[in-house]
Amino acid sequence: MGTLTGVFVLFLTLLGVGRARYEPNWDSIDSRPLPEWFDQAKFGIFIHWGVFSVPSFGSEWFWWYWQGKNMTPYVDFMQKNYPPEFKYQDFAPQFTAEFFDAKQWTEIFASSGAKYIVLTTKHHEGFTLWGSKNSWNWNSVDVGPKRDLVDEVASALRAHSDLRLGLYHSLFEWFNPLFRQDAANVFTTNYFPTTKTLPELYELVLKYKPEVVWSDGNGNAPDKYWNSTGFLAWLYNDSPVRDTVVTNDRWGTGCICTHGGYYTCTDRYQPGHLLKHKWENCMTIDTKSWGYRRNAPLSDYLTIEQLVATLVETVSCGGNLLMNIGPTHDGRIVPIFEERLRQMGQWLKVNGGAIYNTTAWRAQKDNATANLWYTFRPQEKTIFAILLEWPDQGSVTLSEPVVTQGVTQVELVGHGSLQWEPAKPSGLNVLLPQLSFRQMPCQWAWTLKLTGAS
Repeated sequence: MGTLTGVFVLFLTLLGVGRARYEPNWDSIDSRPLPEWFDQAKFGIFIHWGVFSVPSFGSEWFWWYWQGKNMTPYVDFMQKNYPPEFKYQDFAPQFTAEFFDAKQWTEIFASSGAKYIVLTTKHHEGFTLWGSKNSWNWNSVDVGPKRDLVDEVASALRAHSDLRLGLYHSLFEWFNPLFRQDAANVFTTNYFPTTKTLPELYELVLKYKPEVVWSDGNGNAPDKYWNSTGFLAWLYNDSPVRDTVVTNDRWGTGCICTHGGYYTCTDRYQPGHLLKHKWENCMTIDTKSWGYRRNAPLSDYLTIEQLVATLVETVSCGGNLLMNIGPTHDGRIVPIFEERLRQMGQWLKVNGGAIYNTTAWRAQKDNATANLWYTFRPQEKTIFAILLEWPDQGSVTLSEPVVTQGVTQVELVGHGSLQWEPAKPSGLNVLLPQLSFRQMPCQWAWTLKLTGAS
């Protein structure tokens, strides 16, 4: 850590005297309550953007697949399209971002109904989207856009009160010689985290004040190598975001799904049942890649019906959905991503009451009707039943709620009150209105709001 940064950290530490302190061990770190805003938010947008957006072929792991594993499709792609002496670093000047407009991005994100945004500040390639002092000539200020892209995103989001800033940061870097030296020493040395990873993490927090720190890529190294608990103790005790910041579970081997603020467990995690610990489903609209792919066919993109279903199932089981897009090297969010985001926002404008500020109910899925998921708003004693498919028979059976005639009321959100009758052996049959396509409150999934039921 630089001298000035160290002084500032010490100053913040002194300010924290008298507060409840978290110790640099997992028992203490894991005892911190998750800030309430995160569970209420339910839905965020992930952004994978970097030098890998230039070749935009195969995956954001392009460099590793090309030169780390020598995978045939990547080797052939380079041989056919680039001269023999071309290096991965030569892509960086082509990462131009000339069409990048953070305000335009923010308008699209806001229209999606997302409540937090997580930007990749550095992927495993090591290229930073800000002018990191610890990534000389391998950052977006020294080469490529010649701009602090993290600052532009952060500033635009802060101008929009409904969106919170999250920053993704990879702990390791595939080809960094210091990391490779530490790995060769079986991580008995820690040259890389002390000179690269940790200074970057402190700098990101102090400069941009993110409310999500999304760690990734442990490089098969233990958390002690990364000094993860030391950093997290500072983050929770003394950082400028100590009261609101949320962290995930990717802080070293053995940490995932075990330690951290909330669990991610695996990419595209969807347990299908309620978990005791808060979790997040990070997934991507392009099912084959997190970064942008120029050659992606339409069939590789999830439909809005699939995305809404994923959101509903995730929230019903107590999770948050972090839905990924990959911008282009020149800074565009391509139309198919924009369309999916705006469609999600259209659905949430009608059905957001069943998503935001809800909790998991005692039942997540109905036993009598397929593709029907529940959420609950305890402060209003309101149960939401979300139908992923509109029934053909003109009624739907909800077997889980306990209802009372003359007390229980059912409403089709966006339409109005509905009639119902008791079902046997339990629950209720709801009579659905005969609506034309234009009369439907929304196009993809429909919410029944139950009051006076349990």
